[in-house]
Amino acid sequence: MYEEPYDPQRPVVCFDETPRQLIADARQSMPMEPGQPIREDTEFVRHGVAEIMLFCEPAAGQREVWVTEHRTRIDFALAMERVANAYPEAEVIRVVMENLNTHKPGALYDAFPPEKAHAILNKLEFHYTPKQGSWLNMVEIEFSALSRMGLDKRTPDIETLEKDVEAWKTRRNHAQVHIHYVSSG
Repeated sequence: MYEEPYDPQRPVVCFDETPRQLIADARQSMPMEPGQPIREDTEFVRHGVAEIMLFCEPAAGQREVWVTEHRTRIDFALAMERVANAYPEAEVIRVVMENLNTHKPGALYDAFPPEKAHAILNKLEFHYTPKQGSWLNMVEIEFSALSRMGLDKRTPDIETLEKDVEAWKTRRNHAQVHIHYVSSG
């Protein structure tokens, strides 16, 4: 699918989620001074975990990212609703994702009335990566970029995390960063 020409009627969208620890400084950092970098204590305060949900369309250079408090079947269903709503003109949206216990069509029936779940599922075509093969999902490249360019510091709370991922998404979408698949065969 990654090698096919771009078709807005049949977009290939990669989806996944990743946990993010919410940690704050236990003590205030000592500020930078001439010839001295900022000094941070290694001790921290843990404030739980949040989930970063992300889908990207590698060929179009667009991505959507948001933060949830957990990763459940309902969160997955809401994510698939977002994917379907992002492509109202598409004939079918081909979704590449891992085969997790929450990534099942039945999750939509847990979250929505049957008619709505059915309508969303009619727009989606799931393509699961092989077990132990998450690297086949190009969204992993986006998570790597996010961790290097937006989440390379401590994040104390979910609000700060939301602001950071939104700023990263806006910059990356504005630059229309594409992911180009190169076959090894």
